[in-house]
Amino acid sequence: MVLTGRSALVTGASRGIGRAVASALALAGARVFLLARSATDLRALAAQLGALASAHPCDVTDAAHVDAVMAQLFEQTGGSLDILVNNAGTFPLASIADTPPALFEQTLAANLAAPFRLLHAVLPAMRAHGRGHVVTMGSAADRRIFGGNGAYSASKFGARALHEVLREECAGSGIRTTLVSPAATDTPIWDPVDPDNTPGFPPRASMLHPDDVADAVIWAVTRPPHVNVDELRISRA
Repeated sequence: MVLTGRSALVTGASRGIGRAVASALALAGARVFLLARSATDLRALAAQLGALASAHPCDVTDAAHVDAVMAQLFEQTGGSLDILVNNAGTFPLASIADTPPALFEQTLAANLAAPFRLLHAVLPAMRAHGRGHVVTMGSAADRRIFGGNGAYSASKFGARALHEVLREECAGSGIRTTLVSPAATDTPIWDPVDPDNTPGFPPRASMLHPDDVADAVIWAVTRPPHVNVDELRISRA
C-alpha cells in the first residue's frame, strides 16, 4: 500500500489502459477518482474497487463539465490532487485526405486540449503544495509515424510536446512529470479496426496488455520523491 494517503485522478478510467491504471493505483492504496463518459461502466468499476474509488462521469472535451467535476474533487480533497493520469483519448484511423476537418478537431480536443485543461486545473494547487505527479499517456505514435494517423499522431506529438514543456517548467518544483508511451495495447479501442483480420496491423496476441502499462505507471509514481521518470517507452518483447 505504498500510495496510502495519496489521491489520484484517472481519465478514461472505464476501460482499457485507464481501467487498469485506476485499479493498480487503488490496489497500491491511493484514493482514486475515476473519470470517463460511460457512467454505467465507471460506477461498476468504482463498486469493484471499493471505498478507495469514486465514479465521476465526465466528458473531458466539455469545458463546463470538467470545471464542475474538478470543483467537486478539490472540495473533497482539500484543494489538491497528488497524481493526475491524463489517459482519455480517441483513436481515429484515416488518411489525411479521408479525415474530415471536424474529426481532426475532435481528435485534438480529446487527445490534446482535454489533457491541457485538466493539467491547467491541477497545476496551481500542485505548485502551492510543492508536490504532485502528472502522468501523460502517450503512444508509439508520439514519435513514430504511421500512415492513417494524421489526426492521432498530430495529437500525440502535441501531447509529448506538452509533457516536455511541463517537465522544463516544473524542474525543481517538487512536481514530477512522466510520459508513458506504449506500443499497441490490446484494449477495446481496437475493436472497430479488427486488427486480427485487417492487413497492416499487429494481431491482438502480439500486443501489450493493459496491466503492462499500468505496471509502468505505478513504477513511475512510486519512485523516491527526488527521482523523476521523464519518459517510459514500452514495447512487446
